[in-house]
Amino acid sequence: MSQPLHWLGKYFFYAIGNTPATSLTRDLSPQTPANILLLGCGDPRNVLFSVFNEDKKSDRRLDITCSDIDPAIIGVFLARLSSLSHLAFIIPDIAARNVLLLTMIIDNDTSLSTMWKIFFDMKIDRDSYSRLIGHCKKLWEYSGSQKAWLDSPYGATVKFSTLHTLEQARQRWKFYIEMENLPTKRQNFIREAFTKLVKDASRRFNSINSNISSARAAGPLLYEASPVYGQHALHYISTGVSSTESTVLASATLINPTFAYSFAGEGCNVHYGTSPLTPFHTSALFANATQPLRMSDVLQAAQKQFGEWCDAYRSRAVHPSKIVLRFLVGEATAVCGAFQSLNATQSVHTRIPVSQWRTSVLMFDEAQYSAPSNACAPTTFNVVDTTNLIDHVGLLNILVAALPLRTATGVIYTESLLYKGKREDAAKEFGARLFADLGTMALLLGVAPVDYLSGFCSRSNTNEILLNKTASGAQFHQVTTWKAPTSSDVSVNIRPAVVFDNVQLGTLLWNIYRRIFEDENAMTVLTKYVPTGNVRAIANSKKIMYNRESFVLFLKITRGNLVLSAEDWEAVMKTFFRLQDEGSMLPTDTAHWQDFYSYLYKHNVYTLPIYREPLRRTGRFSEWPSVPHLVRVVLIVPRSVLEDVFNDPDVATPVLQCDVRGMLSTHVFSSVHAAFGRVSSTGTKSSPRISFEEDKEGWKGRSPLVVSFTMPTRLLVNFEPQRNLLVNLSISGTVSTIAQFAQKLGISLNVYGAKLSGGIHVEVLPEPISHASGFPAPALSTEPLPHRIGSCGPVTVSLDGKHEIVNLFSCRMSVENPIIVHSFGSQGAIPNVKQISPCVVRLTVSGIFQDFVFPYPVRGSDHRLRLVRKSLYIELLVPPSGPFQSEGMRTRPFPVTLPDSSSRHPDIQAWNIHHVNLSRLPVLDCSRPKELSKWFHPHVALMMSARERELRDKNEPDTLMFVKERLQQIMAQASGFSGGKAHRLFSLMDRAARNVDTLLFISDLRFDQSAYTVVCDAFVLPLTDELMTKQSGPFARLINGEGLAHIRLREGEVASWKHLIPAFVERCRISWMHTENCEYKAQGSIPLTEKIDHSPLCSCGQGKDVEGMLKNPLWRPFAPSATRIALSPLFAVTYLDPIM
Repeated sequence: MSQPLHWLGKYFFYAIGNTPATSLTRDLSPQTPANILLLGCGDPRNVLFSVFNEDKKSDRRLDITCSDIDPAIIGVFLARLSSLSHLAFIIPDIAARNVLLLTMIIDNDTSLSTMWKIFFDMKIDRDSYSRLIGHCKKLWEYSGSQKAWLDSPYGATVKFSTLHTLEQARQRWKFYIEMENLPTKRQNFIREAFTKLVKDASRRFNSINSNISSARAAGPLLYEASPVYGQHALHYISTGVSSTESTVLASATLINPTFAYSFAGEGCNVHYGTSPLTPFHTSALFANATQPLRMSDVLQAAQKQFGEWCDAYRSRAVHPSKIVLRFLVGEATAVCGAFQSLNATQSVHTRIPVSQWRTSVLMFDEAQYSAPSNACAPTTFNVVDTTNLIDHVGLLNILVAALPLRTATGVIYTESLLYKGKREDAAKEFGARLFADLGTMALLLGVAPVDYLSGFCSRSNTNEILLNKTASGAQFHQVTTWKAPTSSDVSVNIRPAVVFDNVQLGTLLWNIYRRIFEDENAMTVLTKYVPTGNVRAIANSKKIMYNRESFVLFLKITRGNLVLSAEDWEAVMKTFFRLQDEGSMLPTDTAHWQDFYSYLYKHNVYTLPIYREPLRRTGRFSEWPSVPHLVRVVLIVPRSVLEDVFNDPDVATPVLQCDVRGMLSTHVFSSVHAAFGRVSSTGTKSSPRISFEEDKEGWKGRSPLVVSFTMPTRLLVNFEPQRNLLVNLSISGTVSTIAQFAQKLGISLNVYGAKLSGGIHVEVLPEPISHASGFPAPALSTEPLPHRIGSCGPVTVSLDGKHEIVNLFSCRMSVENPIIVHSFGSQGAIPNVKQISPCVVRLTVSGIFQDFVFPYPVRGSDHRLRLVRKSLYIELLVPPSGPFQSEGMRTRPFPVTLPDSSSRHPDIQAWNIHHVNLSRLPVLDCSRPKELSKWFHPHVALMMSARERELRDKNEPDTLMFVKERLQQIMAQASGFSGGKAHRLFSLMDRAARNVDTLLFISDLRFDQSAYTVVCDAFVLPLTDELMTKQSGPFARLINGEGLAHIRLREGEVASWKHLIPAFVERCRISWMHTENCEYKAQGSIPLTEKIDHSPLCSCGQGKDVEGMLKNPLWRPFAPSATRIALSPLFAVTYLDPIM
């Protein structure tokens, strides 16, 4: 496994989501079909909220694959991803809960209040219990086979990607049905477990301010909402019931069985911070409240949203062509590996285990995944959402696993809730999660954070900074959107080939390797963090997320994204190993090198010379027909040994590893798979095989633990006699594990060991190797650009002196056009260079131009040219444009992408401003400006970072800061909180020319609750000469009757608004489409112009969705010429540009 193996320890069941719902289609245009993969999907809040945000008339198809390790979640989603401390998978309990809820919604024969109780309450009344059991019995009957399920009333819209998933969900439904009839002893155990939850939670949360993380659902109203959220969290965890009504509390006497079963088995493993209010947005509720809110008010608002989401899903589910939900039980990286295997081999059979602690392998349903292409279930996705798995799996692991499944212009979402170091550094910590400069990693991985590239984000997390300073917990919610940098560029329909200097790349990879593994050693951790007093980082050093196989898979995707010959890659790896040999190894490297070498070979990333040498047939291998370079070693660990070590309830989740120890050396292997069960030898000495019978009771059963790992055979035949070798299971030595286990296990932390030869506890098997998969191909085409002047070579990347940060891009173009050969080679023509978009620089010679495409935004004005006339080539050298630097993304700061012939962009869409459905956003009540100013003023003020506020105060120019200042003015005056009369009609005026060419009509201010901010529901009217001539009378009446607030734009700001307005239009486009005659498509650029007195917009949206203008008689004449727009704050990127 490409993640370390963690002991089971304490498992928490997240039956209810721990973050508010968000739209999964927020970066897709409304006509783009959505193929979505949810990794660690948890409860169905994001699915239901996404459906709710769809236009009611939309025919857009949503095909959503929901994967999680807990069958109960899937079974109650069709309930919330649980992660086994560091394990992240869709659990059968999640599956069972989710399907249960969704099918109840489809049936429409259960009241909303009953559905709420069944899904959200840990204790329920008899009628709700009976309804739950009755529905589970129906699901049980329908789920006898894949065919039976397909033929059921739900089979067209709710599907199971594997038979294993269906069987696991069905098993959970049976558990729910039978729980009431369990023996008294087991029922008492369940009741005691829930009682213990109440006691533990009461001890943790001894006041209403102790558990307020759910208050993030109130966004910018977090301070106002925190007391009631804290009060309700205490109420819920102590009663198991969300309602505060005495009659409901009195009747809720039965434990809800959907909370009693999870990956950890029977009992109560519900997380102590669980709250049924968390998924639902309440910023509008608190902002518009005219009196203090009670718990019942917040609950009622949540239940209302729940009902609206259910209604939206039900309406869509009656049309299978509009939505399909597929459920898949599996650990996140295993699911990604299985899809990669399916794409590479076209076989639904994979050899990938569902998860750690399980031996079932992922095998896709043939009817769905081997169907004709137009009916086949998706195996690549334009949206991959990973929830907060990076907290448990690691950001690099998640990206490496998910990237091969992303379509060319697809998006990956990552979230984090936890941070490693000091609380005051929580907002900055994200940048270190990839172990290298984000810009450099963008070239290796092919994607980058959109907010990092843009220098802003349309989603606020200022409330997280406030929560982090207020709450006693240790959370900071960071949501990141990842896209290919070139996908922002209207001019680009290719991904350029990229190469590095071999020595620089080898050094960069070595530096990344060292950062990933430097905290493996306890002394290194103490030396690093003790001087700074970072106690939290020392404690968190036990959370090991990477092993050597993780790094090998990163190398594999890196090589696949770069254009490297076999000789180049050989040179890169030789540099890597030279640095190792020169003495810069980590303390743990000596023991781990053989582990590393073996996975380089297994994944066909690099083959060391020793793996080309034949191996001796000796000892256990003497009768094998041939000796492979890798074997799988199986160690059977007696249960009694485990009980001596791990029965302590404070044992937590230490990392387990295996080692092979002789008299001369010890070699550690960290990619370990484990499951409880019994092994039987079924082969012969010449062809060893085993069969495995899994103990479904796991740690609660009676079987031994069977662990296995891959290792180089040469260590067993070439170094020392096999009789000297011991195979051990041990605990990885961190600061905390040494303190906890060294006295009992010794400094080696050895749990159990057995001799390689002569015993019954070790088996050695051949390890199959497949080199067929090769390297993942880049997501975007690498086809060459049209050669108007000549062919271009790859883009060469040059790093700085430390081999860390990109200094320069260079690209060489051969001069081949006969006209240019003459003018450049013989007449000395001088090329002209101009940057035309973030990643494109245009070179013109003698009136003929050709574009250079770079893989990352660049600063074209800082270019250099190497003109070699004799050899007829031109080399262009440009530096990258990083955050807050000139040009780059600032040439097109708010990109709107065009479709192209390859359907890379199926539709026109905004690139770095998320999509909203304005009709679904609640209206902000602006009738009480004094109350409004308490939270709205700081909210819009904090869109600027501390750096930008300093620039503003010093009157220094910065275009993005200027735009933010204007947005702040518009929102302050439109809401009225700034004092005086509220304005709803604005002009954009060029300050220097005193020229107005754009009007903004603000109809309403609305809450974009999932983005924790406010948007202006508005209409934009470009004042063209034709319009002013035609509407001179109505225009005069408008100005005289309404009054006009001028927004004065500074130098250079007009062009920024010409870019911003099309993006704000596209983000709220719902009911209309761009026509074949669209001016954007005809001109091939967005905006149409940057010039004043000219419209940047196409005409497709004019007069569409303008009902808000018709209500005002003075606005009405302009409605046919206006276009709906959604203005909102643009927030600082807190890990780049702190706001405080």
